[in-house]
Amino acid sequence: MAAGAGDGDQRWLVECLTATLDTARDVRAFAEESLRQASLLPGYGAALTKYLAAVLLKQFIKQHWQEDEENFMPPVVSASEKVIIRQLLLTSLDDSHGKIRTAIGMAVAAIGQQDWPEDWPELLPYLLKLISDQSNGCGVRGALRCLALLSDDLDDTCIPKLVPELFPSLYSIISSPHRETVSLISSMLDPLMEQFSAILNSPVQSHNPDDWNMQMETFVSSFKVYQLSMIQASEDVDSVGYDSDGSERSLESFGIQLFELWISIVGNSRLAKIIAGNIKELAYYTIAYQQITEEQLQNWSRDANQYVADEDDVTYSCRVSGSLLLEEIVTAYDEYGIESVLEASQMRFHESRELKKAGSTDWWRLHEASFFALGSLSEQLCEAQDSGYNVRDLLEQMVTDTVGTEVHQYPFLHARAFSILSKFSSVISKEICEQYLCSAAHAIASDVPPPVKVGACRALAQLLPESNQSLNVPNIMGILSSLVDLLGKASDETLHLVLETLQSTIKSCGEQSTLIEPVISPIILDVWAQHIADPFISIDAVEVLEAIKNAPGCLEPLVSRILPTIGSILEKPKIQQNGLAAGSLDLLTMILKNAPTTVVKAIFDTCFTSIIQIVLESDDHGEMQNATECLAAFISGGRQELLLWGGGQGRTLKMLLDAASRLLDPVLESSVSLFVGSYILQLIIHLPSHLSPHFPELIAAIVRRMQSSSITGLKSSLVVIVARLVHLSAPNVDQFINLLLAIPAQGYNNSLAYIMSEWSQLQSEIQGAYQIKVTTTALALLISTRHPELSRIEVQGHIIKTSAGITTRSKARVAPDHWTKIPLPAKIFSLLADTLAEIQEQVVGDEDDCEEDSDWEEIQNGDSSIPHDMIYSASVPSNAKPSVEHLNAMAKVFDEDDDGSYDDDLAKADSLNEVKLSDFLTNIFVKLWESDRLLFEYLCQALTDSQRTAVDKVLRK
Repeated sequence: MAAGAGDGDQRWLVECLTATLDTARDVRAFAEESLRQASLLPGYGAALTKYLAAVLLKQFIKQHWQEDEENFMPPVVSASEKVIIRQLLLTSLDDSHGKIRTAIGMAVAAIGQQDWPEDWPELLPYLLKLISDQSNGCGVRGALRCLALLSDDLDDTCIPKLVPELFPSLYSIISSPHRETVSLISSMLDPLMEQFSAILNSPVQSHNPDDWNMQMETFVSSFKVYQLSMIQASEDVDSVGYDSDGSERSLESFGIQLFELWISIVGNSRLAKIIAGNIKELAYYTIAYQQITEEQLQNWSRDANQYVADEDDVTYSCRVSGSLLLEEIVTAYDEYGIESVLEASQMRFHESRELKKAGSTDWWRLHEASFFALGSLSEQLCEAQDSGYNVRDLLEQMVTDTVGTEVHQYPFLHARAFSILSKFSSVISKEICEQYLCSAAHAIASDVPPPVKVGACRALAQLLPESNQSLNVPNIMGILSSLVDLLGKASDETLHLVLETLQSTIKSCGEQSTLIEPVISPIILDVWAQHIADPFISIDAVEVLEAIKNAPGCLEPLVSRILPTIGSILEKPKIQQNGLAAGSLDLLTMILKNAPTTVVKAIFDTCFTSIIQIVLESDDHGEMQNATECLAAFISGGRQELLLWGGGQGRTLKMLLDAASRLLDPVLESSVSLFVGSYILQLIIHLPSHLSPHFPELIAAIVRRMQSSSITGLKSSLVVIVARLVHLSAPNVDQFINLLLAIPAQGYNNSLAYIMSEWSQLQSEIQGAYQIKVTTTALALLISTRHPELSRIEVQGHIIKTSAGITTRSKARVAPDHWTKIPLPAKIFSLLADTLAEIQEQVVGDEDDCEEDSDWEEIQNGDSSIPHDMIYSASVPSNAKPSVEHLNAMAKVFDEDDDGSYDDDLAKADSLNEVKLSDFLTNIFVKLWESDRLLFEYLCQALTDSQRTAVDKVLRK
């Protein structure tokens, strides 16, 4: 064979041998088959014999090692021969040639798949012994290579035994300068983490304490690897991979899985008792996991916007997952949880101080992580301070230590300290808060790293509103000047934070407020105009302008500044840039809110007609919605005087009614009309006498709009309008019922039948404390009339179960829900009883059972001639469970000690807000009981237990 041919064969053999080490199984299989075919030919050099022997041995193992294997070919290797082969392979793992080590490792792995652990128990101990012997570098690399190849076959039975011995060795290896060993660990991590996840996500037997110790050992051992690879970044071993389902597989994702497991364990009350002894250790290591990783440090140092985004968006990371676990610990263990977190934070803080003394450059990470952990529990820890825990001393010591460090060298530590001050200002002493307030004012005006400016802004935003009462404010105009300078440099990510800080600063100006408007307003208006398409930034800018508006002496100058420009925009909305007209309407609504009549009149003269034209002509949803809210603000601010400003002959009223007619047009998309309810309510409250002649047209339009809409929110708001009209008609509610009877409704006998059918279904969906009070009291007024037409209307009662089991979507399509039909008075009575029961539960809580000799005995033993179907129908409660929003609003309604100042402006202007719902309903039930006992007994005969108890309580007062 010529030399060239021999060299080519040698290269081919080397390439084939290299391919057998490829991570892709198909590549390895092809190379191994090529070598098997080649082994039948002469011409192999002596230098390659050892390589080939190991590779061929692996093939031999696949074919002759186990009789029940798919690729088995006789003869089978005897037990004694297996012992010799296994022994020879293990002693060859520290060969000086890397390819030989790898080939031998592959042979070991092939045997391990068959024999380990039952027939080869010494395999892992031998590998671990090699790995732990740092003096034998070839042995370490050979064992790691073998373990990496074997890791695909590790399962949940061997991982618990492997982790305690393996991870300490990996800890030492990662910190070594040899990239080869580190890369070997990297190839092993993914299958190991997959098995860890399987173990940790499986249910743990609560009666076996050893299982919990294994969980904690895994948590602790994993942290050691996480610390070196992610936090200190000694080597880049956290290459992100993805499994077959597309889920990320990395150290970070594995750490998050660990936290998710512990959160579920701690959240289980039974398991939480068992692991109580591990909680302090768990909190201790959790804080260490929350250190800033090297990747985060580099990203945030390069881009402060990313820092702000990650902080505000609560990105998915070990830092955030650790905070969730600490919150769960405090929730589950209460005082012991607080003690555990405080103790763990203090220990980590002291460790950081020791690291600093020892000259470590990373000492600050533990300090910052302790800050971060405490900050994530600020609400609970502030309460703990009030309950006697000494949170203050630890925080003040940590904050004071930060002051003595160099801000350019440790920017993220200083940024976190500012954040801590903003969260714990009620706990930390006045002197330290004042010191940091001055430091924050200095920081935003100085050449410090961007993260420090971010933290300073957060501190100012929180501390300045409190400064009026307790803190000595530094030069407020200087702070404003610095913030204005930051506005010009801020990106979209940081702009909202600067605007928020500006808002707080303006609110704290005090006597200097008159100097604000000419300096700040033009700049903020420019920011608002430039970012009009960004709803978040434009809203922030409007809130800053609102702060200027509310500052003494600033409203009139601000209105004079913006009115000419806004007026010209609204006059020609179609030629403006996208969103500018809608944004201008939003800005005007803010100015009109609580403005004096002179300001409302000035805006009316410039903009009112243009706004009406937008409602009548625009097809832009945003413009229509904002214009509707703006008109409602005009009515609230101008009231009766508004009708005099537009000239004689009812011109202004006609424009207002035309706008209402357009907004109720059934042809429009429902979303356009979302705010028509509050607009018409303002008309009813402030212009009732002018609106009453138009009731028939208004009700007919409401019915058409309701019938054309499928949006529950819109239909509910229109129900509130009808309910308010019921009150407006009192004490002649019968006449209002007759009016509804005279107005047709498609598919129904009249509008009364349609409206009450919808109202009875939507009552549990009504949102807003004021709205619930209006609709509930209106239902009570209706039933009190005992109008005969009410009893002739049947409405939806309760659902009829047609089949057992879960109702799937396919079942629902084939067999839609069916409901009973019940008389309207029974439905109203049931709704009122439900409301009364909820009121009593909120106000007085659980009470003793009713006395056995209550009036219910008389009702239950009443006249046997009562029609059974009427008794049955009266028992049906509301057909749907109330929404969460409805229940939250009900809680506000039930707080009868509240001062009545609901968020909704409607409540402030409506005399109905003075009604105490509990007293009103009590009066309704008592009067019905006294005036028509027979009807009352009919309706009460089959009420639910909770409804009976609620009504009985008011009858026994």
